[in-house]
Amino acid sequence: MNLQDQVCVITGAARGIGLAVAKSLTDRGAKPVLVDLDAAALDAVVASLPKGRALAVTADVSRAADLERVVAQTGARLGEIAVWINNAGLARHRWIPDYSEAEIDLMLDVNLKGTILGSQAALRAMIPQRRGHIVNVISTASLRGIPSETVYCAAKWGVRGFTQGLAEEAAPHRIRVTALLPGGVDTAFWDDASERDAPRQLFLRPEQVADGIVRCLEMDDSCVPRELVLRSLDDADFSVQPA
Repeated sequence: MNLQDQVCVITGAARGIGLAVAKSLTDRGAKPVLVDLDAAALDAVVASLPKGRALAVTADVSRAADLERVVAQTGARLGEIAVWINNAGLARHRWIPDYSEAEIDLMLDVNLKGTILGSQAALRAMIPQRRGHIVNVISTASLRGIPSETVYCAAKWGVRGFTQGLAEEAAPHRIRVTALLPGGVDTAFWDDASERDAPRQLFLRPEQVADGIVRCLEMDDSCVPRELVLRSLDDADFSVQPA
Protein backbone atom coordinates (compact mmCIF):
# COMPACT_ATOMS: atom_id res chain seq x y z
CA MET A 1 0.00 0.00 0.00
CA ASN A 2 1.19 3.46 -0.85
CA LEU A 3 0.48 5.33 2.39
CA GLN A 4 0.31 8.78 0.82
CA ASP A 5 -3.05 10.35 1.85
CA GLN A 6 -4.31 7.06 3.33
CA VAL A 7 -6.49 7.43 6.44
CA CYS A 8 -5.07 5.36 9.30
CA VAL A 9 -6.80 4.90 12.67
CA ILE A 10 -4.48 4.20 15.63
CA THR A 11 -5.81 3.38 19.10
CA GLY A 12 -3.71 4.10 22.17
CA ALA A 13 -2.08 6.86 20.17
CA ALA A 14 -1.26 9.43 22.86
CA ARG A 15 2.06 7.87 23.83
CA GLY A 16 4.40 4.92 23.39
CA ILE A 17 4.03 2.69 20.35
CA GLY A 18 0.85 4.41 19.16
CA LEU A 19 2.47 7.84 19.15
CA ALA A 20 5.52 6.50 17.31
CA VAL A 21 3.25 4.90 14.68
CA ALA A 22 1.33 8.15 14.20
CA LYS A 23 4.55 10.08 13.60
CA SER A 24 5.93 7.46 11.22
CA LEU A 25 2.72 7.39 9.19
CA THR A 26 2.66 11.17 9.02
CA ASP A 27 6.22 11.15 7.69
CA ARG A 28 4.97 8.91 4.85
CA GLY A 29 2.15 11.25 3.94
CA ALA A 30 -0.68 9.36 5.63
CA LYS A 31 -3.52 10.98 7.55
CA PRO A 32 -3.53 9.51 11.07
CA VAL A 33 -6.58 9.39 13.31
CA LEU A 34 -5.33 9.32 16.89
CA VAL A 35 -7.63 7.59 19.38
CA ASP A 36 -7.07 7.62 23.14
CA LEU A 37 -8.82 8.34 26.43
CA ASP A 38 -6.35 11.10 27.31
CA ALA A 39 -7.80 14.12 25.52
CA ALA A 40 -5.09 16.55 26.65
CA ALA A 41 -2.28 14.29 25.48
CA LEU A 42 -4.03 13.75 22.14
CA ASP A 43 -4.38 17.48 21.56
CA ALA A 44 -0.68 17.97 22.28
CA VAL A 45 0.26 15.24 19.81
CA VAL A 46 -1.95 16.61 17.04
CA ALA A 47 -0.51 20.10 17.61
CA SER A 48 2.96 18.66 16.97
CA LEU A 49 1.94 17.15 13.60
CA PRO A 50 1.49 19.01 10.30
CA LYS A 51 -1.67 21.09 10.41
CA GLY A 52 -4.71 19.45 8.87
CA ARG A 53 -3.08 16.02 8.49
CA ALA A 54 -4.27 14.42 11.75
CA LEU A 55 -7.51 13.99 13.64
CA ALA A 56 -7.81 13.34 17.40
CA VAL A 57 -10.80 11.45 18.78
CA THR A 58 -11.18 10.81 22.50
CA ALA A 59 -12.67 7.34 22.95
CA ASP A 60 -12.78 4.29 25.20
CA VAL A 61 -11.88 1.23 23.10
CA SER A 62 -13.93 -1.02 25.37
CA ARG A 63 -17.14 0.75 24.32
CA ALA A 64 -18.61 -0.08 20.92
CA ALA A 65 -20.47 3.23 20.71
CA ASP A 66 -17.21 5.15 21.10
CA LEU A 67 -15.59 3.23 18.24
CA GLU A 68 -18.62 3.76 16.03
CA ARG A 69 -18.17 7.46 16.72
CA VAL A 70 -14.52 7.19 15.67
CA VAL A 71 -15.61 5.74 12.33
CA ALA A 72 -18.28 8.39 11.83
CA GLN A 73 -16.01 11.33 12.67
CA THR A 74 -13.21 9.93 10.53
CA GLY A 75 -15.49 9.50 7.54
CA ALA A 76 -16.88 12.99 7.89
CA ARG A 77 -13.49 14.68 8.27
CA LEU A 78 -10.99 12.59 6.31
CA GLY A 79 -12.78 9.97 4.22
CA GLU A 80 -12.49 6.19 3.89
CA ILE A 81 -10.45 4.28 6.45
CA ALA A 82 -7.62 2.34 4.80
CA VAL A 83 -5.78 1.17 7.94
CA TRP A 84 -6.92 0.36 11.49
CA ILE A 85 -4.26 -0.36 14.13
CA ASN A 86 -5.55 -1.85 17.38
CA ASN A 87 -2.70 -0.77 19.64
CA ALA A 88 -4.40 0.29 22.90
CA GLY A 89 -3.30 -1.94 25.74
CA LEU A 90 -2.21 -1.97 29.35
CA ALA A 91 -0.98 -4.27 32.08
CA ARG A 92 -0.96 -4.53 35.84
CA HIS A 93 1.98 -6.54 37.15
CA ARG A 94 0.90 -8.67 40.11
CA TRP A 95 1.26 -12.15 41.52
CA ILE A 96 -1.92 -14.08 40.77
CA PRO A 97 -3.45 -13.90 44.29
CA ASP A 98 -2.94 -10.14 44.38
CA TYR A 99 -5.01 -9.08 41.36
CA SER A 100 -8.21 -7.23 42.17
CA GLU A 101 -11.34 -8.02 40.18
CA ALA A 102 -11.30 -4.46 38.84
CA GLU A 103 -7.75 -4.92 37.50
CA ILE A 104 -8.72 -8.17 35.81
CA ASP A 105 -11.75 -6.55 34.19
CA LEU A 106 -9.67 -3.57 33.04
CA MET A 107 -7.03 -5.70 31.31
CA LEU A 108 -9.57 -7.94 29.60
CA ASP A 109 -11.71 -4.96 28.56
CA VAL A 110 -8.90 -2.90 27.03
CA ASN A 111 -6.62 -5.61 25.61
CA LEU A 112 -9.09 -8.26 24.46
CA LYS A 113 -12.53 -6.67 24.19
CA GLY A 114 -11.03 -3.45 22.83
CA THR A 115 -9.29 -5.32 20.01
CA ILE A 116 -12.45 -7.25 19.14
CA LEU A 117 -14.61 -4.12 19.08
CA GLY A 118 -11.97 -2.20 17.12
CA SER A 119 -11.78 -4.97 14.55
CA GLN A 120 -15.57 -5.01 14.24
CA ALA A 121 -15.62 -1.26 13.61
CA ALA A 122 -12.82 -1.56 11.06
CA LEU A 123 -14.45 -4.43 9.18
CA ARG A 124 -17.81 -2.66 8.97
CA ALA A 125 -16.05 0.33 7.42
CA MET A 126 -13.78 -1.66 5.11
CA ILE A 127 -16.02 -4.43 3.76
CA PRO A 128 -18.03 -2.09 1.49
CA GLN A 129 -14.72 -0.70 0.16
CA ARG A 130 -13.25 -4.18 -0.44
CA ARG A 131 -9.89 -2.94 0.78
CA GLY A 132 -8.08 -2.22 4.01
CA HIS A 133 -5.49 -3.45 6.48
CA ILE A 134 -6.06 -4.23 10.17
CA VAL A 135 -3.02 -4.54 12.44
CA ASN A 136 -3.41 -5.96 15.94
CA VAL A 137 -0.49 -5.11 18.20
CA ILE A 138 -0.32 -8.11 20.51
CA SER A 139 2.82 -9.22 22.40
CA THR A 140 5.19 -12.12 22.81
CA ALA A 141 3.18 -12.62 26.01
CA SER A 142 0.73 -14.39 23.66
CA LEU A 143 3.35 -17.11 23.12
CA ARG A 144 4.17 -18.12 26.68
CA GLY A 145 3.04 -17.61 30.26
CA ILE A 146 5.00 -15.00 32.20
CA PRO A 147 5.09 -14.63 35.99
CA SER A 148 3.50 -11.39 37.22
CA GLU A 149 1.83 -10.94 33.80
CA THR A 150 -0.62 -13.86 33.92
CA VAL A 151 -3.81 -11.88 33.28
CA TYR A 152 -2.11 -9.84 30.58
CA CYS A 153 -0.96 -13.11 28.98
CA ALA A 154 -4.51 -14.47 29.13
CA ALA A 155 -5.81 -11.39 27.33
CA LYS A 156 -3.08 -11.45 24.68
CA TRP A 157 -3.47 -15.19 24.04
CA GLY A 158 -7.12 -14.42 23.39
CA VAL A 159 -6.23 -11.58 21.03
CA ARG A 160 -3.87 -13.82 19.06
CA GLY A 161 -6.53 -16.50 18.61
CA PHE A 162 -9.11 -13.89 17.66
CA THR A 163 -6.73 -12.36 15.12
CA GLN A 164 -6.18 -15.69 13.40
CA GLY A 165 -9.92 -16.08 12.90
CA LEU A 166 -10.27 -12.43 11.88
CA ALA A 167 -7.69 -12.90 9.13
CA GLU A 168 -9.67 -15.78 7.62
CA GLU A 169 -12.98 -13.88 7.68
CA ALA A 170 -11.46 -10.69 6.28
CA ALA A 171 -9.52 -12.22 3.37
CA PRO A 172 -12.53 -12.82 1.05
CA HIS A 173 -13.27 -9.08 1.34
CA ARG A 174 -9.70 -8.21 0.22
CA ILE A 175 -8.87 -6.96 3.73
CA ARG A 176 -5.46 -7.83 5.12
CA VAL A 177 -4.92 -8.67 8.80
CA THR A 178 -1.55 -8.66 10.54
CA ALA A 179 -0.66 -9.74 14.07
CA LEU A 180 2.38 -7.89 15.40
CA LEU A 181 4.05 -9.46 18.45
CA PRO A 182 6.67 -7.19 20.04
CA GLY A 183 8.90 -8.39 22.83
CA GLY A 184 9.88 -5.94 25.55
CA VAL A 185 9.41 -2.31 24.50
CA ASP A 186 10.69 0.60 26.59
CA THR A 187 7.40 2.35 27.35
CA ALA A 188 5.27 3.22 30.38
CA PHE A 189 4.03 -0.40 30.30
CA TRP A 190 6.83 -1.22 32.76
CA ASP A 191 6.33 1.65 35.18
CA ASP A 192 4.60 -0.43 37.86
CA ALA A 193 6.57 -3.64 37.28
CA SER A 194 8.16 -3.75 40.72
CA GLU A 195 7.95 -7.57 40.74
CA ARG A 196 10.43 -7.86 37.88
CA ASP A 197 13.88 -6.61 37.10
CA ALA A 198 13.09 -5.45 33.57
CA PRO A 199 16.23 -4.54 31.57
CA ARG A 200 14.50 -1.70 29.74
CA GLN A 201 17.80 -0.44 28.31
CA LEU A 202 17.91 -3.65 26.23
CA PHE A 203 14.34 -3.46 24.96
CA LEU A 204 12.98 -2.28 21.64
CA ARG A 205 12.23 1.39 21.19
CA PRO A 206 8.66 2.38 20.20
CA GLU A 207 10.06 3.73 16.93
CA GLN A 208 11.39 0.29 16.00
CA VAL A 209 7.96 -1.28 16.50
CA ALA A 210 6.41 1.53 14.44
CA ASP A 211 8.90 0.79 11.67
CA GLY A 212 7.81 -2.87 11.66
CA ILE A 213 4.15 -1.88 11.40
CA VAL A 214 4.73 0.58 8.58
CA ARG A 215 6.81 -1.92 6.61
CA CYS A 216 3.94 -4.43 6.83
CA LEU A 217 1.47 -1.81 5.63
CA GLU A 218 3.69 -0.85 2.69
CA MET A 219 3.90 -4.37 1.30
CA ASP A 220 2.01 -5.12 -1.92
CA ASP A 221 -1.72 -5.45 -1.28
CA SER A 222 -1.71 -9.00 -2.63
CA CYS A 223 0.73 -10.08 0.09
CA VAL A 224 -0.45 -10.66 3.65
CA PRO A 225 2.11 -10.53 6.48
CA ARG A 226 0.00 -12.64 8.85
CA GLU A 227 2.21 -12.61 11.95
CA LEU A 228 5.43 -10.79 12.78
CA VAL A 229 7.47 -11.24 15.98
CA LEU A 230 9.82 -8.37 16.83
CA ARG A 231 12.44 -8.53 19.54
CA SER A 232 15.55 -6.56 20.37
CA LEU A 233 18.69 -8.47 19.48
CA ASP A 234 19.98 -7.76 22.99
CA ASP A 235 16.81 -8.82 24.80
CA ALA A 236 16.74 -12.22 26.51
CA ASP A 237 14.14 -14.07 28.50
CA PHE A 238 14.47 -13.33 32.18
CA SER A 239 12.86 -14.97 35.17
CA VAL A 240 11.50 -13.54 38.40
CA GLN A 241 11.05 -15.00 41.83
CA PRO A 242 8.45 -14.03 44.42
CA ALA A 243 9.81 -11.91 47.23
